[in-house]
Amino acid sequence: MKSIKERQRACQETLLAALRNALAERQVPAAFLIEDDGRPGVEVLDQAGRPRRVYVHLQFRWFHWGDQPDERVSCMQFLRAVERIQRAAQMGWREEEQGELSFSLHKIADAYRF
Repeated sequence: MKSIKERQRACQETLLAALRNALAERQVPAAFLIEDDGRPGVEVLDQAGRPRRVYVHLQFRWFHWGDQPDERVSCMQFLRAVERIQRAAQMGWREEEQGELSFSLHKIADAYRF
């Protein structure tokens, strides 16, 4: 029986492979990759040839390519997500370094304490 982490990893890889394939069908340069830390992602080139990596955040069901609110999209509506990522790549990634999406579960829990 597979562990939860193995199943999550398989789910991430499946979603990202499908994303890469859908972007490639739309002539958006994209390549599936595994980071040095083992995290799967898709490297997508914008219209100027600048790369940005798209990852999956399973808990929130997002594809994300930065830390800004407009740099994530629900993976639950797959075609809409592909269109959004394609449009972002066509417009060009923002000039700044790619931000890392992170959450503090302690801060979230504290927000709901009375």
